[in-house]
Amino acid sequence: MILAQGWKDYEIIDTGNGEKLERWGKYILRRPDPQVIWPTQKESLWGKVDAYYHRSKSGGGSWEFFGKLPEKWSISYGNLKFYVQPTGFKHTGLFPEQAVNWDWMNEKIKNSKRQIRVLNLFAYSGGATVACANAGADVCHIDASKGMVARAKENLALSSLSDKKVRLIVDDVFKFVEREKRRGSKYEAIIMDPPSYGRGANGEVWNIENSLYSLILNCMQILSDKPLFFLVNSYTTGLSANVISNMITLTLGKKFKGRIYCDELGLPITGSDVILPCGNFARWEE
Repeated sequence: MILAQGWKDYEIIDTGNGEKLERWGKYILRRPDPQVIWPTQKESLWGKVDAYYHRSKSGGGSWEFFGKLPEKWSISYGNLKFYVQPTGFKHTGLFPEQAVNWDWMNEKIKNSKRQIRVLNLFAYSGGATVACANAGADVCHIDASKGMVARAKENLALSSLSDKKVRLIVDDVFKFVEREKRRGSKYEAIIMDPPSYGRGANGEVWNIENSLYSLILNCMQILSDKPLFFLVNSYTTGLSANVISNMITLTLGKKFKGRIYCDELGLPITGSDVILPCGNFARWEE
């Protein structure tokens, strides 16, 4: 497991009983996490929160706010900055464990000594987009959510990257990749962070088990002849890192010489030996 340990503006204070207690900048949030099936270790800290997401027995849930929590606020990771905002279905608009991949992409792009074109699919609020643009890459950011694409634009501006060559597009990823194939577009790097289930901009249905392999195959056709990297993230608990790695081995691994690596991402819990698992990834690199 690789841990995102470089944060100063984020930490997990404690976990227990299906929940996690987090600090985002100066604000403390309490959110559910189904993987936390152990008891709390710092019970006295759990009452001191700025917002608490209560899960409903019927599905979903709602936020309860305490004090004067702003609608959104910013946090930093090195010289990268992102807005945090409690949204529906417990999210905040950022996945801090992905800092591991941001660091890796930054190093790969800067060390390539050539201009890199990155395609970021299911790009959400643009964590990877901001990281790649900051490293000097041209980025094409695709997500089906208009609101998340707008947030990505705000995050680029917050990190003083609005002048970088970044295209922000609201679209279904399959349809976009098909159009790029017809246009003959090529990318040196492709990132995808697919949900377990989802819908495209016009109601297209996405199911990761049924669709991921096909998407990887399609993306191979818009990869440059000299690709730099290909990264697939997954938060789907039934999809192990090795399963994703097998898909990459059977596609990119048959065409390009390079290294294939897979692992689990995790976040440390302050003052504890407990690690919170946060998803899997597999990547091919030059």
